[in-house]
Amino acid sequence: MRAYYYDNLPGDQRAPHQCDPPRPVSGETLEKLNVKFWRIELDGYEDKLNAVAKERGYKNRDLINVTKEGLGELYEQKIKGFFEEHMHEDEEIRYILSGSGYFDVRESPSDEWIRIGVDPGDLLVIPAGIYHRFTLDENNAIKALRLFQDEPKWIPYNRNAETEVNPHRLEYLKVVGVSA
Repeated sequence: MRAYYYDNLPGDQRAPHQCDPPRPVSGETLEKLNVKFWRIELDGYEDKLNAVAKERGYKNRDLINVTKEGLGELYEQKIKGFFEEHMHEDEEIRYILSGSGYFDVRESPSDEWIRIGVDPGDLLVIPAGIYHRFTLDENNAIKALRLFQDEPKWIPYNRNAETEVNPHRLEYLKVVGVSA
């Protein structure tokens, strides 16, 4: 896993945006934010992924393939949309099959961005209520399994005054020990 503080400099969102000097983020820091991460090698991944899915109650899954070819004219619009700061009322679970990209999560209470690079074999769980965003990297392609506890849905709530008092946001802040 590659995790580090985002440099917040202008430029292509798909660039690494690593601070100079680098500011790495430990697995322990991500754990405090309730971000979960597993490395499951692609060769024979199904049994291990199914075990994690059963343990965490993920009953459904689908496949997402984000490429210029796959999305056509909608590609740039979708990439910009994924990069809008938002939260969900459900966990966001991704197992990377091919390609690569970045999930940025907001550290609480500092409000700094932490960039998490994902590659094939990475399983990442972004908790409900955390502000985050996604972008491809400069390779411009990713294929991932999306896992869901219930029916597949992906509803982003862009950060605003209403999301600050959303019950899922407030519960997230309580879980990570931050007062709302």
